Amino acid sequence: MRTILLTGASSGIGAYCTRALKADGWRVFATARKEKDIAVLRAEGVEAFYLDYREPESIAALVTAVLERTGGRLDALYNNGAHAQAGAVEDLPVEALREQFEANVFGWHDLTRRIIPVMRAQGHGRLVHCSSILGMMPARFRGAYCASKYAVEGLMLSLRQELVDSGVHVSLIEPGPVVSDIHRNGMSWFLKHVDYAGSVHKAGYRKQLEQLRAGAGHSSMQANPDVVYRALRHALLSRRPRPHYVVTVPAKAGVLLRRLLPASLLYRVLARNV
Repeated sequence: MRTILLTGASSGIGAYCTRALKADGWRVFATARKEKDIAVLRAEGVEAFYLDYREPESIAALVTAVLERTGGRLDALYNNGAHAQAGAVEDLPVEALREQFEANVFGWHDLTRRIIPVMRAQGHGRLVHCSSILGMMPARFRGAYCASKYAVEGLMLSLRQELVDSGVHVSLIEPGPVVSDIHRNGMSWFLKHVDYAGSVHKAGYRKQLEQLRAGAGHSSMQANPDVVYRALRHALLSRRPRPHYVVTVPAKAGVLLRRLLPASLLYRVLARNV
């Protein structure tokens, strides 16, 4: 039975992929931060564990627990857990960026580094990372999140080159809008770090907060998580996994625009898209 460690399994993409992989016959080791979410996963027969990317000790404990159960082997890792810090760059304190990078970059790096020796020793493995179209182009009020995803892209594509001929493959999945709670959950981070009432951007913030509170995050533009799972499945099973999997129509359109438009025009278009 193939084994995979998948993070951020409490909701959205991670929850969907956990259940789909289990249905496809994988032995799934899934993570969540909240005990109630871990309990739900375990009730469904998933081997679930606590993980907070910001806590190195939880990363170390997770790897130890998983490898004890697999006899020291692991076929795949899917880094998916993340949070989205919203806010204009000028409104974000440095601490907000530190927390964003701890969760979205440094924790991923730590977990991946601990798994690489296992995969090198067994001569095969798949390291798949859920990036974003926002790791390929910027967006207003998403500077911290974009920066973290740009960092993931550079880090993991460099790793891909370093693992050539090792039997270990690295892939990035780059979704556009997908049905998920990431932005709704990100409201707490926004309110924690941004003084929106005193910001020059308060009108733009107010519009976005109203949309989130009204549930507009689940719009017709958002794809079902199955589109991500199909990309993940290819990255896990293909003899030649791709370095990039751009998924959803808006993400593919964004990549096309980036190729066709001069940078100055592209960024003007993106600046109006809020």
